[in-house]
Amino acid sequence: VWWNFGSLLGLCLITQILTGLFLAMHYTSDIETAFSSVVHICRDVNYGWLIRNMHANGASFFFICLYMHIARGLYYGSYLYVETWNIGVILFLLVMMTSFVGYVLPWGQMSFWGATVITNLMSTVPYVGDTLVQWIWGGFSVDNATLTRFFAFHFLFPFIVAAFTMLHLLFLHETGSNNPTGINSNADKIPFHPYFTYKDLLGFAVMLLGLTTLALFSPNLLGDPDNFTPANPIVTPPHVKPEWYFLFAYAILRSIPNKLGGVLALLSSILVLMVVPFLHTSKQRALTFRPLTQMLFWVLVADMLVLTWIGGVPVEHPFIIIGQ
Repeated sequence: VWWNFGSLLGLCLITQILTGLFLAMHYTSDIETAFSSVVHICRDVNYGWLIRNMHANGASFFFICLYMHIARGLYYGSYLYVETWNIGVILFLLVMMTSFVGYVLPWGQMSFWGATVITNLMSTVPYVGDTLVQWIWGGFSVDNATLTRFFAFHFLFPFIVAAFTMLHLLFLHETGSNNPTGINSNADKIPFHPYFTYKDLLGFAVMLLGLTTLALFSPNLLGDPDNFTPANPIVTPPHVKPEWYFLFAYAILRSIPNKLGGVLALLSSILVLMVVPFLHTSKQRALTFRPLTQMLFWVLVADMLVLTWIGGVPVEHPFIIIGQ
């Protein structure tokens, strides 16, 4: 199952583009009507509620698959295919940007305040920070101009992601896929069809079952209740936090009391992936036969889980210090 996540990410992307296309037909990117247009989709459009729930929860499934895919790459040394790996890191950043601008579109309280907090991070750029923020906003605060451009970006980015995915696969096919032993296995190669096509199709079925189950039975499980309140620039929610898949990054951002320091730590936590291939010194590729490094890998996983928990709790005594 470890090796299914690449193809599952492809399915996630296709699902998100298709459901997103149908949502875009009924959505209006205007601060007066954005929230009610989403309500309209859920209440009045045929199966609109289903498409919206599939799209919103599809983002969560996308990130589950993405994190698993990265973890698998780290564990089995797939990062030694440096070009494929670095294109993957660029894809990761693009998907993060896409989901961030997408989260702003329903124009609920979390959408608005999330946009305000995250765009404000740009102000840490020396000399041009404030100008940059106002340029992104298209004004002096998160407003109508911001929403329309975020909608445009959210429509554009998935197609850029699709293009980079093609590059990612192109470079993968140059080297061939990795395997659990980390040893070149030309002698043992088998045809992709039927062996892997069936394995992928089974994975597709399982994931689509999971996604539809979540969308039908508990569509708001992973969402924030505050986003059911229309955006109000005058009222700040008591606890602004992003979706669960960004909580680890948010925890890193909050753990450093200095704004620029927090932003740099946040960027480093993601861009460190690009340095990984150069830190590999072992003769063996995978961690399969390296128990000490295996332990460090699981420490990293535990660390990510703890940060995800910390990112979702209020900024108060025990949690601040745990995060740091």
